Amino acid sequence: MNSNRPIRWGILGAGRIAAVVGADIKASAGSEIVAVGARDDSRARAFADTMGIPRSYGSYAELVDDDDVDVIYIATTHGQHHQHALLALDAGKPVLVEKAFTLTAAQAGEVIELARARGLFCMEAMWMRTNPLIRQALEIVAAGRIGEVRSVSAEHGQLFPFDPANRIYDLRAGGGALLDLGVYSATFAWIFLGEPSQVRTTGALAPTGADQTLAMQWEYDDDRYAHVACTTQAATPCLGLVVGTKGSLTLGRPFYKPDTMTIETFDGHSRVTETITDQLPGNGYGPEIAEVERCLREGLTESPLIPLDDTLAIMRLMDQARADLGVRYDADS
Repeated sequence: MNSNRPIRWGILGAGRIAAVVGADIKASAGSEIVAVGARDDSRARAFADTMGIPRSYGSYAELVDDDDVDVIYIATTHGQHHQHALLALDAGKPVLVEKAFTLTAAQAGEVIELARARGLFCMEAMWMRTNPLIRQALEIVAAGRIGEVRSVSAEHGQLFPFDPANRIYDLRAGGGALLDLGVYSATFAWIFLGEPSQVRTTGALAPTGADQTLAMQWEYDDDRYAHVACTTQAATPCLGLVVGTKGSLTLGRPFYKPDTMTIETFDGHSRVTETITDQLPGNGYGPEIAEVERCLREGLTESPLIPLDDTLAIMRLMDQARADLGVRYDADS
């Protein structure tokens, strides 16, 4: 890809997250938004006018066929990600797919298979994994500063009063706490502990059948464990805790967009506490956008920071957790 010009983005979708991430794309010196596509012309035009985007389309097909677009950001609801990612990849466009990547692991596998078959860049928009403090936390763990990691805890809760019309409670739209909120908790535990040997799931369903609270206990053969939880019933502190044999790390709040990290180490006699702060500009998506830019310029089809194999494996864990709790989408086989 030509390194002498900005990466040209097309945004597929014209909702809230498209505007939030779009603002940080526009703020990047290495990127520009050249087009947006929505389900109808008026919605696309209104979004383009507000964001200062030169072209708008009243269909997603027109957007992905735009020859001046280098990469498509899939910003629709996750119930639509599978269809829209395949549409863009079929048109030969690299994709950044908002989380949750798809509704099911089977859908995720189809998207990943097509991207790899076509040799096209594909990445889940799990911006947490590109956050500087998260990256630093992983480096601290790798260096052994808190010893061997024994447990991880992450709980993501936001208060959404029950409303059957709200997307988060609508099974037809892929509603539920897990795919909206718990995907962060699961990813946080995964990056520090990897795949568990066994998962125990508990929770509660809303009247619509969507999960409103879901908790997983991840167990490992060597006695490590993780507590992974999410809820739509309360605004939790959203802290991420990593405990090792010589100390601990606390990320928050919220752990998926931390601006502080507290490191506590213990040498057997005394405890030493250090707090690091890092306030990201804009809405916090800059590092994610920079990673897409880097991968495209270097000709990478996958990001080493957000491997597609991890995305797929975490989707499988969430599939099983939903099944254990009795949450079923039409997309489930």
